[in-house]
Amino acid sequence: TYNYGQDRKKAAEQGKYRYRFDLPERWKDKTIHIVFEGAMTDTQVRINGVSAGPKHQGGFYRFKYDITEHVKFDAGNLLEVTVSKVSSDPSVEAAERKADYWVFGGIYRPVYLQAFPRQFIERSAIDARADGTISVDVYFNGITSANQITGMVLDPDAGGGGVLSANLSPDQKKVTLKGKVTGIKAWTAETPHLYNLELSLRTDSAIVHKTTERFGFRTFEVRPGDGLYLNRRKIRLKGVNRHCFWPDSGRCLSRKVSYDDVRLIKQMNMNAVRMSHYPPDVHFLQACDELGLYVLDELAGWQKPPYDTGIGKKLVKELVTRDVSHPCILFWDNANEGGWNRELDGEFALYDPQKRTVLHPWENFNGIDTDHYENYERTKKKLSSSTLFMPTEFLHGLYDGGLGAGLDDWWNLMLNSPLGAGGFLWALVDEGVLRTDKNGVIDTDGNHAPDGIVGPYRQKEGSFYTIKEIFSPVHIGLQKLPEDFSGRVEVENRYGFTNLQKIRFDWKLAQFPKPWEDKNEHTVVNAGTVPSPGVKPGGRGELELELPEAWREANVLYLTASDTSGNDVWTWSWETRKDCATCHQYIAQGSKKNAKIKVIENKPALVVKVDGLSLSFDKETGELAKVEKDGAQISFSKGPRLIDGQSRLTELKHWRQQDNIFVEAKYESGLNSATWKVYPSGWIRLDYQYELEGRFDLMGVAFDYPESKMMNMRWVGRGPYRVWKNRTGGGRLDIWNNDYKDHTPGLTWDYPEFRGYYTGWHWAVFETQEGKITLLNGTED
Repeated sequence: TYNYGQDRKKAAEQGKYRYRFDLPERWKDKTIHIVFEGAMTDTQVRINGVSAGPKHQGGFYRFKYDITEHVKFDAGNLLEVTVSKVSSDPSVEAAERKADYWVFGGIYRPVYLQAFPRQFIERSAIDARADGTISVDVYFNGITSANQITGMVLDPDAGGGGVLSANLSPDQKKVTLKGKVTGIKAWTAETPHLYNLELSLRTDSAIVHKTTERFGFRTFEVRPGDGLYLNRRKIRLKGVNRHCFWPDSGRCLSRKVSYDDVRLIKQMNMNAVRMSHYPPDVHFLQACDELGLYVLDELAGWQKPPYDTGIGKKLVKELVTRDVSHPCILFWDNANEGGWNRELDGEFALYDPQKRTVLHPWENFNGIDTDHYENYERTKKKLSSSTLFMPTEFLHGLYDGGLGAGLDDWWNLMLNSPLGAGGFLWALVDEGVLRTDKNGVIDTDGNHAPDGIVGPYRQKEGSFYTIKEIFSPVHIGLQKLPEDFSGRVEVENRYGFTNLQKIRFDWKLAQFPKPWEDKNEHTVVNAGTVPSPGVKPGGRGELELELPEAWREANVLYLTASDTSGNDVWTWSWETRKDCATCHQYIAQGSKKNAKIKVIENKPALVVKVDGLSLSFDKETGELAKVEKDGAQISFSKGPRLIDGQSRLTELKHWRQQDNIFVEAKYESGLNSATWKVYPSGWIRLDYQYELEGRFDLMGVAFDYPESKMMNMRWVGRGPYRVWKNRTGGGRLDIWNNDYKDHTPGLTWDYPEFRGYYTGWHWAVFETQEGKITLLNGTED
């Protein structure tokens, strides 16, 4: 049964698992554990008919049982597991399953066996600082003859480093190793340098047990009223909330999905991710360590009521002991939006030698205000206070209506305030479940779950590229090329740790095809590499583009910044000509023909005919009423008219000037005039003016064309996605092609959409059932 967390009635189903297994003879003198990485929600385990231990409650946590006394070596073993979806603990049920996300059931993360010697290292917790100082809490089980623990820091690239050691006594449970390693490279999201800690439990010189754990050297601080500091440098978190989710498998994810998601987040120039609203798979944290993302790791608890204190303490321990040594984790989140139990706040530090700050997402707590979904003015006010502001959710992305929309203004507020610590967009993925019981439909439970930057299968929505541009650590504010542009471009370094000398800059000049040419890509006419300036993080400098003298003969100038891994940070694009020149560059004067233009007046209409084209203008409205080409009707009509507002025709006249015919309609109120110029070549030019007073949702003019006849749009402009009034960024000036599609937000994810408003377009060719309609744009808007 499929249930969303807000369903009042949920199926009280159970999953019953049986699995037979054999053990190797060499494990006979070992301590054997069975480990569950995650099972939703209450789990009972039996080995060979005997209970392995108490029922585990809590669906997002690693738990294990010592089954040494229950297994057989002379015969096969039977594992039996019963998992109940609905928890018998009301606080667990409320914290984990009465939530704004899909709730599933059963074993969804790996289950495996571990075999240890009778004396073994149970776990470790690493605190490694940016100055090379390292402290490791090491926990043991069954110590009898083992008398020493040693630790060696290994650099995967350079070999061995510092050596740590301590003596042990029988029955000792814990020891703390301390030391300092010289010549280390600190970990950051930009420079994710990792090391291995090899721990060896010894009896004299003989190794009894050995473990290896990956970690990074880094020092993170929250300085109240000042900012977040990593390795003594101030950082801002550009983050997103992520559910562990895949349409075909729910919360059962592969390692590949985790790594792909981290790469996807980093493609948007983000540096952080919040685990909403529970701990993720281990391989996701490994990907964040390795590829570089800052993490807020979260104890479950969607909203009130929270976990009870008893079960909560147990789950905090399971969370922290599993994740403590990951350098990517900067904060612990004690639940979400009121779902915290304050009695658990101190529990995190019991298992964390780094003593990371605990947050209450949505609350002003521990020196950081994490309030959610404040508007622009309230955000401005908060950034003028004395407390760090870092909303752990903002700009909710329902149907792609938030996220990139409004982000530019919001992010500028954050950058311009010393108290702006960053924030986390809601959310990464549209949580659409592939319903096997409904013929494979993707179900988002109405408007509850389609609030991601990407679709269920990670299809990129329009906000993806807007976010990528706004969060670009290489910032270029140049919007248009000035008349006296000499190739000099001012650049700002918004990285935290990377000098722009390490960034590659390439430019190219390109030509777009003409509207009637059968080409779907631009042609590069010149290209070059720009010397990278030595600009430190937070600094400004200049790029010098050595362009050819005739560079304005091209249609577009591109400038691309690539990071140290060769990934595209952002590509800026500027048109080389403006206003009417953007039209004229596509229409050669030689294309004009000596066709005769004929004007016919009758009672209802003024008709202009040229080269098989017939244009009829309504004498009552002044609007274009009918278009025919070679005797066939093209249903383009009823314009220009104001999108919002009313106008009354006062005059309709026409005249001949040289070889051209002019038709002019004058109005009172709103639309002032519309002037048509009909060329002998068959091209038609429209100039219009309007005035509006008051408040309007939209401004501009419109025509009618039946959507049912539309087939394709091919255009040059800032695409390929539509824009909102508060989300015009993220596009690239290029040639694009988009087939007509009937897109329904939250039900279909065939991007880019077709319907909508587009910006910065030079020309567009609409392929219809009636033929092709070509429009050219001579103005910026």
